[in-house]
Amino acid sequence: MGAALGLAAGIGLWLIWIALVTPRDVAEKAARTRRPSPVGLLLERAGATGVSARSVVLLCLACALAAGLVLQIVARTVPISLAFAAIAGWLPVAVLRGRARRRQREFALVWPEAVDHLSSGVRAGLSLPEALAGLAIRGPEPLRPAFESFGRDYQSTGRFGPCLDRLKETLADPVGDRVVEALRIAREVGGTELGRLLRSLSGHLRDDERVRSELEARQAWTVNGARIAVAAPWLVLLVMSFSSDAATAFASGAGVLVLLFGAGCCVLAYQIMVRIGRLPTEQRILR
Repeated sequence: MGAALGLAAGIGLWLIWIALVTPRDVAEKAARTRRPSPVGLLLERAGATGVSARSVVLLCLACALAAGLVLQIVARTVPISLAFAAIAGWLPVAVLRGRARRRQREFALVWPEAVDHLSSGVRAGLSLPEALAGLAIRGPEPLRPAFESFGRDYQSTGRFGPCLDRLKETLADPVGDRVVEALRIAREVGGTELGRLLRSLSGHLRDDERVRSELEARQAWTVNGARIAVAAPWLVLLVMSFSSDAATAFASGAGVLVLLFGAGCCVLAYQIMVRIGRLPTEQRILR
């Protein structure tokens, strides 16, 4: 009898441990596996969700290998070839970063118009999900694919909260995160203040965009100057590599030190000038 009670108690404790501990571990593990890599986050911000992070890494390696082989054939100097291979390998990442900045900038310009359309739909008597799905037709052109996906998702599931989460993932935009969370709160709280909330949000977004546009217009010359200043020495080195005598000079130990010192100075100076001239990028804190 005592053995049976002990076995029953053990099985009960084991079942309690499975119910309380295992789901939490599984959820944490799933959250870790869903967490995208830095390259994955960059692809989301650039709107290239159909491209995998592995493909970007392979493209960087291919660009580096191709540039290194071409410069080795032209200059026949390993340090110069390695220097331009590193630059070529970084180009895909630089292109993705530029595309992500342009996409975020384009979204910031059209979000006030999208919120105005949303407010008009709510005032016309549409429900909040219907007004959001209507932005796929009446909304700004850059945002239409995301809201078209939201409309299909909501029609198939009818669950507003998860559909908003997937909309945030599709947009991958900090302003979009703020808009979506404001709509989520308005949906959960309810009441008649949704129209006023949307009008206030639209005015705030317009004021923010106007101030940022003025500051970026005044400080754009600093960023452009930094890019030109960094690119100029390497363009000169590329031209010099066609001369065998000049290219051979960089094959010595002193030439390698000059290349390393120049690369370090370029990276440091570019980071300092960009930090001074570029406005801070809004981060996705409501992801």
